[in-house]
Amino acid sequence: MTTTAGHTGPVLVASDLDRTLIYSRAALDLTMPDTKAPRLLCVEIYEGKPLSFMTETAAALLPELAVRTVFVPTTTRTRKQYQRIQLPGPASKFAICANGGHLLVDGVSDPDWHRGVTRRLAEECAPLAEIRSHLTSVADPSWLRKERVAEDLFAYLVVERELLPEGWAKELSDWAEPRGWTVSLQGRKIYAVPKPLTKSAAMREVARRTGARLTLAAGDSLLDADLLEAADHGWQPGHGELADSGRHAPHVTALTRRGVVAGEEIIRGFLERAATVAV
Repeated sequence: MTTTAGHTGPVLVASDLDRTLIYSRAALDLTMPDTKAPRLLCVEIYEGKPLSFMTETAAALLPELAVRTVFVPTTTRTRKQYQRIQLPGPASKFAICANGGHLLVDGVSDPDWHRGVTRRLAEECAPLAEIRSHLTSVADPSWLRKERVAEDLFAYLVVERELLPEGWAKELSDWAEPRGWTVSLQGRKIYAVPKPLTKSAAMREVARRTGARLTLAAGDSLLDADLLEAADHGWQPGHGELADSGRHAPHVTALTRRGVVAGEEIIRGFLERAATVAV
């Protein structure tokens, strides 16, 4: 964990975005009657269409969180994908993109951080070209919709989830693991990510630069597991890979709420925990 005993620095909040704080229409999981559904605010437009949402209550709470803490949006998205998001409140000084491959400072990638990451990947993992070649060779055109490389750091597939053969992702994971790569299935995307490419490493760097006395984190997928384990306290929603696996560390709160309302509960949790820390 990243706390510095006796330190008087700020509280740092590093939160995953997709399916943690913001939600696509397919991930909203609004199971209540329509008349009881929360009002939503669109926070991302893509190709002229609304793509991602928060509840209006969550959107109203987020600016307060950004003022009271060092709020660090933390995502597997590329920088370009991240920049489409318009979160309420002041712009964050720090953001973590590409699963830790880029540390943004005032919107600009820190070149020294990125060079250090790429050097470590070259030393410890099978090359991206090998992983990408295998992905395309074992994917079936009947369910594969797109194959992409993100920031020259990792690869992912966009698939028709209902047509994906049972066990296919597990077989891919078994193949990738000894090559130093991790596989994560999130919605319609299958990610292949180098093991050293982590959100937690970037969070620790922000904690070092800011002198944070307490680190809080949230996330829903296996790619968020290291982030949650590295924080002093974490939250995970009642959906996603982590919830499905039943996995959570003792200092991580496993919520039962699912979908966009879980995002609202996570922000409340951040605020309540930050309030317990003396200014």
